[in-house]
Amino acid sequence: MFVLVIGGGKVGYYLAKELLGSGHEVVVMEKDRARASQIADEIGSIVVAHDGCEGKYLAEAGCNRADVVAAVTGDDEDNLVICQMAKHHFDVPRTIARVNNPKNEELFRHLGVDELISPTRMILGSIEQDIPVHELLHLAALGSGELELIEALLQPSSPAVGRNARDIPLPEGCAIFAVIRDDVAISVRADTVLAEGDKVIAIGKTECQNALHEQLIGDATDAIEVATTPRT
Repeated sequence: MFVLVIGGGKVGYYLAKELLGSGHEVVVMEKDRARASQIADEIGSIVVAHDGCEGKYLAEAGCNRADVVAAVTGDDEDNLVICQMAKHHFDVPRTIARVNNPKNEELFRHLGVDELISPTRMILGSIEQDIPVHELLHLAALGSGELELIEALLQPSSPAVGRNARDIPLPEGCAIFAVIRDDVAISVRADTVLAEGDKVIAIGKTECQNALHEQLIGDATDAIEVATTPRT
């Protein structure tokens, strides 16, 4: 497989090294000539010292025959432009973009970038596992990223406690499909009664998160009060 990596920072450098080590053909584009020279000294003459946002240089790097273009610069705008050109001018089958600002993810998806890598969201997901239990935990993005796998730990203040799954109003495109209770996964049926301490696993579109929070967590301030009340 031929992978064209745009951006010779640490992400691009180590990505290229791993791909080369796995036997793939790789070209790295880095517009900073000093950095490009450094990369070439370390991993070989696979570096093109030009700006990947310019079509003529993408062509020189072999974009027209690339199987994958990975735009991993530190600039979201550049990464989007690169993926757009790769997709629409060079017919690259798969584009991957680094997205530093999570607010830009929707735009990237709307404009047809095949896969998004968000360091910010990945780090946030790790941090969220240690965040107080009164918030939703984002487990993973699914498919093209429009769907998310979400976990909620039901506290005593949760509106869902004691209710059947069928009685919890959720918008179209959002569903509860599993409960983890006493470390055992349980499939959710219409008559499943949710209980305090359940870890509820839901899947839904990004815009469903407010509804999930309202139905599974409830008012955040109430949850904080419960979470901080000493047990007797």
